[in-house]
Amino acid sequence: MLVSCVAYQDGKRLGDIKPEEIGQYVRRPECFVWVALKDPLPGELAAMQNEFDLHELAVEDARQGHQRPKIEEYSDSLFAVLHNTEVVRTNGDSELKIGEVDLFAGKNFVLSVRNNAEPGFREVRARCEREPELLKLGSGFVFYALIDAVVDRYFPVLDVLEGELENVEERIFAGSSARANVEALYVLKQKLMTLQHAVTPLLEAVGKLYGGRVPQVCTGMSEYYRDVYDHLVRINQSMNAQREMVVTAISVNLSMITLQENETTKRLAAYAALVAVPTMIAGIYGMNFKHMPELDWQLGYPLAVGSMAVIDFILFFRFRKAGWL
Repeated sequence: MLVSCVAYQDGKRLGDIKPEEIGQYVRRPECFVWVALKDPLPGELAAMQNEFDLHELAVEDARQGHQRPKIEEYSDSLFAVLHNTEVVRTNGDSELKIGEVDLFAGKNFVLSVRNNAEPGFREVRARCEREPELLKLGSGFVFYALIDAVVDRYFPVLDVLEGELENVEERIFAGSSARANVEALYVLKQKLMTLQHAVTPLLEAVGKLYGGRVPQVCTGMSEYYRDVYDHLVRINQSMNAQREMVVTAISVNLSMITLQENETTKRLAAYAALVAVPTMIAGIYGMNFKHMPELDWQLGYPLAVGSMAVIDFILFFRFRKAGWL
């Protein structure tokens, strides 16, 4: 559906216009048009293609969806695919919801298309309209503002994932279920991988918008696109650090399992030793030999039982001191 269709001139909002009026404003050099669509029908995309003379390959990517993040140049226009990531809570668990944002930017137009992406860009439009001096730069500034908004939405996602990692780490050292901890860490690693698929391809793509030969649409905006690139680098570094921490946490969790098994083995060995001494003495006295001096000795029975108790007490004390019991 059509979310908004607004015309601007010299950094100031002229007002909402009808889709069929787009061509009148696009042909005016001092104006540019900003159109926003959400989950558009094929006919709506086709209409925008005719109005803005969009490249067929770019429109096909936007129509099909499920594209990798990228920024491509078509003659004097740009086409960008971004993954909009948000955290959704369901039954106390967090899930990553991935939506796609397609951006078309030309000399005097910007078209944003959201597919399965709930957060809109109303605050981006408000920010741009509060800065008419920058809005005078035209579609290049709006293109930057939209990319910057999507990139900034990755920071809260990273904060949520970092909090989940800290919770799992606390559970590991608190002695909770090892299986549950490994499952939680594996899910967390999957989320980080999903976020990486959204961020990493943009590093190279955005880097081409401020260094070397800059596309015509982005002329004069190098410092702004460099700022977006810096944000992407920070996100990528934080993401890689969290992935390494997840791998370390999995190793620590497995080490804790091994230590717990070793402790159990030592306890079993200690108890087996305590049982072995009485068993050995009782076994000797139960062999029913005819010539055994202790059988007719009045103190034989209490001495045997006492020996069992004393030896077991000494072993128990030694095992307890060694930490086996």
